[in-house]
Amino acid sequence: MMELLTPDQMSRADQLTIAAGTDSYALMCNAGEAVYQQASSFWPDALRIAVLCGHGNNGGDGYVVARHYRQGGKHVYCFSDLPPYDITDAWQAQHAYTTEGGEILPLSVFDPKQFDLVIDAFYGAGLSRNITGEIADCINQLNQSGTPVCAVDLPSGISGDSGQIMGTAVKADLTVSFFRKKPGHLLQPGREHCGWLSLYNIGIETSVLQDIHPQLYENDTELWEKLLPWADVNSHKFSRGHVAVFSGGLTATGAARLSAAAAARAGAGLVTVIAPDEALPVHAAQLTSVMLRPLQDDATVVEFFKQRQVRAAVLGPAFGDLQRASELTLSMLQSGDLGALVLDADGLTAFKDQPQRLFDAAKTSKPSLIVTPHEGEFHRLFGAVVNMQADKVTRARQASSLSNAVVIYKGADTVIAAPDGRAAININGNALLATAGSGDVLTGIIASLSAQGMPAFEAACAAVWIHAETANYYAEAAPKGMIAEDMPALIPQIWARLAD
Repeated sequence: MMELLTPDQMSRADQLTIAAGTDSYALMCNAGEAVYQQASSFWPDALRIAVLCGHGNNGGDGYVVARHYRQGGKHVYCFSDLPPYDITDAWQAQHAYTTEGGEILPLSVFDPKQFDLVIDAFYGAGLSRNITGEIADCINQLNQSGTPVCAVDLPSGISGDSGQIMGTAVKADLTVSFFRKKPGHLLQPGREHCGWLSLYNIGIETSVLQDIHPQLYENDTELWEKLLPWADVNSHKFSRGHVAVFSGGLTATGAARLSAAAAARAGAGLVTVIAPDEALPVHAAQLTSVMLRPLQDDATVVEFFKQRQVRAAVLGPAFGDLQRASELTLSMLQSGDLGALVLDADGLTAFKDQPQRLFDAAKTSKPSLIVTPHEGEFHRLFGAVVNMQADKVTRARQASSLSNAVVIYKGADTVIAAPDGRAAININGNALLATAGSGDVLTGIIASLSAQGMPAFEAACAAVWIHAETANYYAEAAPKGMIAEDMPALIPQIWARLAD
């Protein structure tokens, strides 16, 4: 279930299911029952339950949940100042609840501290305006109460498209959603507001996706595992790919070594660090299996790539010389022998004043361009040409389309976007990744997978996941203390997990 659906696409999935003969009220009943089953499993001892109901389908789901709790012998009360729209599924759900004696109380008397559990069914993923007034006050009171909360579909106040807070938003302990996750479940701060996320199929067939054609995915192994490069009995070092990593000067060599070590651990058969003359002795004192080469003029570098079958290069980490970085980048993008170029840090900053030079070169380049900006670098390179008010996925897609590059827009909710419109949201990272040099390790993994023949988008997605998983592997043994130097040595452990 790696496809993600926007609220509009989810509405389309509902419509296609109903058109195929499934009763819409039956879908609502299935959704409400799913919430009830999961919430009662999480909080089996909850006796007093409050259900906060809006006037749309999300509120209708809430009335179904309340009805199940009443039938189970619990003390349940619905709170709402918003009557359902006339003659709708929500109206039918409310009518079924009240016919059996269920109570609906005004929000003015709601006190979350009087309940063991609150079901948030105000608004779902389709919310398009800020929450204000009494409902906003109710949500703020709920968030401050400490009472457990189960959200229906998405915590009220979180945009299903962007994950952003619309005025105010419920902080849930559990969110139960249906059929497919929405972007707002994975993008921050929505992901944090969801708590534990459970997904249920309520009767919608996967065949509807053929009409919807989603191009947004959760970055899960299913997205790229079939394209992972595995060595076989006939493999040799050149068939496993050669990666070149450009180094900074005498006092800025560590970043290149991190990238080089990660590239080797991720499976590249050969790795070469290309460094200024004064930095070569520093590298030579610390590198063994990684080769060294002096940084010469651009034509000589490109010729070396051809002769030594370099398939992917990393440029930017601690490189320092922005003018040389821009010149090297443009030369490599014209190379017919290089397969992929990974730009980070100074490789991106080199084009902050003339980003169109990079974009134009990438549009006609033979190597695949992969860029890995964090928030500040993204602003510097793309801030003037993309809609920075749009959600993170849209920003990444616009940047990818404009630059003809695979864009890895880093952060707690890293987004990977391809020029053809595909995008993925990564969710397996943790706070241990927030350490100096972590991004340098990521660039090495990307280059390694690219050099071994993975397509650029899949290589980027796999590298982001593997990179994050090293932090998870470390966290199993220690909650703190990981540094970037630890990460390359953890990559073989992640390969072992992938092999299993």
